[in-house]
Amino acid sequence: MTTPSSKACRKKMEAGELHQKLQLLRSITHSNALDDASVILDASRYIQDLKHKVERLNEDIGTAQNLSNGRSSLPAVSVETLEKGHLISVISARNCEANMLCSVLEVFEELGFNVLEARVSCVGRFQLQVIVEVSQNGEGGSMESLAIKQAVIRAIRRCDEGYSEQEQ
Repeated sequence: MTTPSSKACRKKMEAGELHQKLQLLRSITHSNALDDASVILDASRYIQDLKHKVERLNEDIGTAQNLSNGRSSLPAVSVETLEKGHLISVISARNCEANMLCSVLEVFEELGFNVLEARVSCVGRFQLQVIVEVSQNGEGGSMESLAIKQAVIRAIRRCDEGYSEQEQ
């Protein structure tokens, strides 16, 4: 037979254990929230961010494996939607061509994007990583990642077609 005091004691212990677990969750997810519901919400966002990072890393691993196996599916374009814009990564098997960079940047302009940050590498192959935001008069904010990706791939292919014609 349980007494009312033992039930209260057990409830206090359970509440203490729950509080400890929430404190641990708060520290793991770097949450600054004070109430329990906000800690759980922050943890959920943290998990979503981790899932996106894993997806991006898996894409990068797949691209690297294809490159090393000679089964290149380049150009490889990935688009990640950020809070206020997009992170766009481009890898092409060809070495850096000024017209390829110009072609991709023209697409960003057509889509109404402002380039906030860009990194370009031409060592061995063309690599571009860009963070863009939607300009005041642009409509790119409502664009899906797939549409952005397709526009960039079309620009690269137009550039590649011009390159092939120049070789002949």
